[in-house]
Amino acid sequence: MDTRTVLPTKAIDQAERDDAGGTISVSDLVEQVWGFIRRQYLVFLIVTACAIGLGLVYLLTTPARYTAHAMMLIDSSKLRVLQQQQQQASFADTPLDTTQIETQVEVLKSDGLGLAVVKEKHLADDAEFAATGGRFWRTDDPAQSADSRESQALDALLRQRAISRVGRTYVLDIAFTSLNPARAAEIANAIAEAYIDDQLEAKYQATRRASKWLQDRIAELREQVSTVDRAVLDYKEKNKIVDIAVASSAGGANTSTRSLEEQQLGEITSQLSTARGTSTEAKARLDRIQEILKMDIPDASVVDSLKSEIVIRLRNQYLDLAAREGILSQRYGSDHQAAINVRAQMAQIRQSITDELRRIAEGTRSDYEIATAREQSLKNKLADMVSDARLTNRERIGLRELESNAQAIHTIYDAFLQRYMEAIQQQSFPITESRIISPATAPKQKSSPRTSVVLGLATVLGLVFSLAAAALREALDPVFRSTRQVRETLNVKCLAVVPQLDAPPRAHLPASWRRHFGGNAASPAPADPLLGRAVRDPSSLFASAFRAIKVAVDVGTAGEGSRVIGVISMLPDEGKSTIAGNFAELIAHVGKKVILIDGDLRNPTISRAMAAHATDGLFEVLAGEAELDDAVRVVRGFAFLPMIAESGRGNELLGSEALKLLVERLRETYDYIIIDLPPLGPVAEVRSTASLVDCYVQVIEWGRSRKNSVRQQLLGAPEIHERLLGVVLNKVDLREFGRHEGLDAADGQHGYY
Repeated sequence: MDTRTVLPTKAIDQAERDDAGGTISVSDLVEQVWGFIRRQYLVFLIVTACAIGLGLVYLLTTPARYTAHAMMLIDSSKLRVLQQQQQQASFADTPLDTTQIETQVEVLKSDGLGLAVVKEKHLADDAEFAATGGRFWRTDDPAQSADSRESQALDALLRQRAISRVGRTYVLDIAFTSLNPARAAEIANAIAEAYIDDQLEAKYQATRRASKWLQDRIAELREQVSTVDRAVLDYKEKNKIVDIAVASSAGGANTSTRSLEEQQLGEITSQLSTARGTSTEAKARLDRIQEILKMDIPDASVVDSLKSEIVIRLRNQYLDLAAREGILSQRYGSDHQAAINVRAQMAQIRQSITDELRRIAEGTRSDYEIATAREQSLKNKLADMVSDARLTNRERIGLRELESNAQAIHTIYDAFLQRYMEAIQQQSFPITESRIISPATAPKQKSSPRTSVVLGLATVLGLVFSLAAAALREALDPVFRSTRQVRETLNVKCLAVVPQLDAPPRAHLPASWRRHFGGNAASPAPADPLLGRAVRDPSSLFASAFRAIKVAVDVGTAGEGSRVIGVISMLPDEGKSTIAGNFAELIAHVGKKVILIDGDLRNPTISRAMAAHATDGLFEVLAGEAELDDAVRVVRGFAFLPMIAESGRGNELLGSEALKLLVERLRETYDYIIIDLPPLGPVAEVRSTASLVDCYVQVIEWGRSRKNSVRQQLLGAPEIHERLLGVVLNKVDLREFGRHEGLDAADGQHGYY
């Protein structure tokens, strides 16, 4: 028979991936989160709805408030334009920086400024500002002084105002919140005006104090200036030191003082330099003329250098006669009388040139001697003046010290006098570095409570608290609700999920579950809902779960011949007897030989249901009081060995040798031997069946069995745990299970039933 099982293959594959790599895929994470939301969606809805409701109550009960904004600019450029350039470096006008802007913000936040606004606007008599402790003070209450009312109004004002800097600019935002929009704008502007008035008053007081101090200091400096100037004049008169004014520029606008000795030395030095140049020039000319005298006829360049018209004219005549003599000698011969006459004229001209050169040489020698004499005279005079200047310079050392001291005192006096004049001007110049660039106006819309913000915050808080509550509820849930919990807690597979017998018809199940399990609408329940359901309704979820158990048993015990299967549970009433009976009937229905043994001596539930009138059972067969063939009954197509409950009998038979021999005997006849064992929790003897059972199938009641209890019981019974084939979740609420398991119609392995 081709069947599909409801095995938790997805969970098992995920477990194998987690064990191998220690990671989880994004799709699995999304599935887990979605499963968590589906399980706890009521918590999310209820808590979030309550939070939104509280937000609505807050919006309905909180009075509307309005915030007005006044923009103020802090800028020193306005003051610098109206003052002189020199005043920009004064102590009253320093460049603004970030620290100064923050300082002005703190000034706006000060109590003194707020108290000025309270007094100006009479806020102590305003009911909005006099409210304290949930009630309003009466302004005519004698028990409350005016100072107390002003203090309360100041506290209310400081709470309702906000001062901030706009970005990285020099603009300050003065915000005030009030129940009345017009009142909010009025007080915001009042705070700005109070700040400007405070700055004007502070600057006036500071300038007045500075002016008085400067006036006293200037009087002292004036006396010091007079004293040092008198000391300089007395020293000059005593030491006969004379200074003269000397122009330091071409126009004579700037002058400086120099001593008389320095002036004379400069002039003598200049004259000596000129005399030396003249002497040197005359000597050079004399040497040059003497060299020319040694020549017969000087060349043209030499003649030109003398700059003498007579010599130049005579040389030109000489050259003309020489040319003429050459022509005559060539034409008539050198002995011709004409040539001889020309040569005689040339000799006279040569003699004239020589005489003229000698005359020039004598004149030059005379100039040279005069220049030399003047130079020597100036040298002697300079030496005398240098000697006198050395004596004067020693006396000037003390004069320089006096003049330096006088210059320093003069500089200080001028600086203080300039500051004093600036302070006098500022007293009559009422301007500050602050101005209102955008006065506050009455706002049109309320600033608080803002509906979108309150509802958004309420929704966020509701989601946060609902998430915390859902997570706490999820963490504190101690029972099994999914196949993943079975795998993670017990480290075994979940073989099948058995729904509750009184589950609703398929038409009422979610579409994803109908697609997952398939089949038609459920048939009407039989008279006996405990047994035979898996065979009577083969297309039901109940029947598919038992087919899954059979496939798991066949795969887990393949190749071993007859299979001995122990059905156990931790606690009574978890439905293991129902699972065992239906499992046996399903196996018999597919044509296998199966026997069901009721091994629960204390509470043989399945025996009461299937063989209520039996007189012989398992205990009688093991005790030799009855034959096996007589005790075995055929019920619903399979063999059944009941248990006859009697008081006083124990569970020692579970580990007895007789039971082992009986099981070996039954292996020869039956393909499947199913033993309905007592609960493992109250009956410890179940552990002794490990030697005769091939595998165990544990039944866990969904939503009832506690995870820690089952885990501790299995850890205390390693024999059972080693042979445990898997777990069957019984009595499962499919709707709730779907939210915990996270199954989806998109999963490719589902949708057959």
